[in-house]
Amino acid sequence: MMTLELSAKIARIPDYPAAARYGRAEQIAMLASNESPYPPIPEVREAIERAISGINRYPDPRSSALRSKLSERCGVQEGRIAIGNGSCDILLAAGEALLEPGAEVIYAWPSFSVYPHLAAASGARAIAVPTDEEDRHDLEAMAEEITVATRLVLICNPNNPTSTALPLAQIAGFLQQVPYEVCVILDEAYCEYNLLDDPDASIELLEEHPNLVLLRTFSKAYGLCGLRVGYALCGSEDLPRAVDKVRQPFFCNAIAEAAATEALNHQDVVAERVTATIAERISVDERLRALGLQPADSQANFCWFELAGPISGGRAERSEQELAQAGRREAATVEGLAGRGILVRAGTSLGRPGALRVTYGTREEDELFLDALASLL
Repeated sequence: MMTLELSAKIARIPDYPAAARYGRAEQIAMLASNESPYPPIPEVREAIERAISGINRYPDPRSSALRSKLSERCGVQEGRIAIGNGSCDILLAAGEALLEPGAEVIYAWPSFSVYPHLAAASGARAIAVPTDEEDRHDLEAMAEEITVATRLVLICNPNNPTSTALPLAQIAGFLQQVPYEVCVILDEAYCEYNLLDDPDASIELLEEHPNLVLLRTFSKAYGLCGLRVGYALCGSEDLPRAVDKVRQPFFCNAIAEAAATEALNHQDVVAERVTATIAERISVDERLRALGLQPADSQANFCWFELAGPISGGRAERSEQELAQAGRREAATVEGLAGRGILVRAGTSLGRPGALRVTYGTREEDELFLDALASLL
């Protein structure tokens, strides 16, 4: 049987490690994808229903209403705001616009699993800098990797999957070391959950650094995962113009734009839901420690921990046998939880065998998870 002759980059691009078992009726707690456990805000639902009547027409290609609302809220000119089909749409388009063979992209690892796609799709060289022993970005090591070939640096803060964050002052110091022609994308998908700094404090850095991009989403704190809408606040108009050139037109559908625009009117409700998640974060992490586990210092809506607890000698020194054993323990735990209707993410697919990433859900969901984990351990 003949097969298609595909581009060489198809073999280079890794598969996205999507959570398994979606769509099964026996699910009780969906804690695998860092989604909000809360339903849409009623006014957002009403905005969606109004938008449905016009879906026989193409959406506004400029997403003007959403850009205008974001500009008003964030104090960033509309021309310096990019809108996308989720923040990943903007991220992948930025990779296409900035990278090519001979160029370099730098990011921490483990970090967001889409980052390796950028180099693989473009033919650029990826430089993955290990996170430190506290699961945080090692900005000093990342700065040392910048060369004349560097086009893009990615900083995920708070970091997915390790849940940790760096103070904004450290990131500001790092930006002072980056040449002006190198784009820095500060991926802030989880910034609303970060208690180290005000979520919007980073916007002030845009005026000083035209090469800076703040990448954000409506999928997490705003609870609009299923509609796919994200945005980027940029230090100049260069990146918004570039990503629009390499993407298909109408990249944000009309219903997603209507929902996101309305969601911005309800910051009080969003703040209440974020506060509830942070309360669950404190409670769940305390219970994990009581089980002898050591979750990372989370500033996100999920936790990250090694099933074996603290590792003597450091992760870098683990033998092949230890890695295999960690992988088996992880697989058995993930499968055991799934059998009880609880979905979590396995660390192997996210760059760390033997770890789990678990979203904080409702109190009921978190209790189910913790009780099940205790019985499995």
